[in-house]
Amino acid sequence: MICGGIRGRIVLVVTMLLGALCPLWAAHKPPAAKTKTVDAGTFAVLVNGQQIATETFRIEQGASISTLTSEFKAESGQKTVQKAELQITSAGDLQHYEWHELSPDKAQIVVEPSDGIITEHITPAPPAHPLQQPFVLPPSTMVLDDYFFSQREVLLWRYLAQSCTNGKLEGCHPQHLQFGILAPQEHAILMVTLDYAGPETVKIGNNERTLNRFNLQTEQDPPWALYVDMDLKLVRIVIASEKTEIVRQ
Repeated sequence: MICGGIRGRIVLVVTMLLGALCPLWAAHKPPAAKTKTVDAGTFAVLVNGQQIATETFRIEQGASISTLTSEFKAESGQKTVQKAELQITSAGDLQHYEWHELSPDKAQIVVEPSDGIITEHITPAPPAHPLQQPFVLPPSTMVLDDYFFSQREVLLWRYLAQSCTNGKLEGCHPQHLQFGILAPQEHAILMVTLDYAGPETVKIGNNERTLNRFNLQTEQDPPWALYVDMDLKLVRIVIASEKTEIVRQ
């Protein structure tokens, strides 16, 4: 009984101390990392002038990590829903990438860099089994996945950061540059080139706008014309050979 009484008093004291300290711990928790949204919006995908899909995206910049989240939806024919999240360090290196197919099947790809190796962890649609695909690539490798056009905007920003002072076009004449990229859904390494073509007046809907044009060329795809506004935000993509246009809404 004596031991039980002492034990009970000890438990009571510890409980009281924890009750007093918990609010202090809560008050001194490190603040959540601050981020700012540097771009967000929706791209409409049109083929022969008819909208067939959308990509909704948000790019948030933090002190050490920037994150691009995207969702692609296609309603024509079989419904398709895919999501992606790309994390890049302040130095421009790949931190983490995830791709998820939610419809019509369930599948995912997780991309992680480590010691000069970038590994794809692939979970295909059942009944296929998970597998891994390693690539000998530096962490500076950019991800360009199918259907996520906002990732092309991030690649453009890297191109300008490497070509121009402060990443701005004023007084700058960007040169032809080539990048090695990882295409996760294709499980492939590709080379892409970017060139600055200069300002161009284009018609978007019923309005004419003067935008800066860049030409993007990959090894196996037709050339893409990328148009950005004065804030260096992607406004329009034209894939002329496929009669396809991607327009910011």
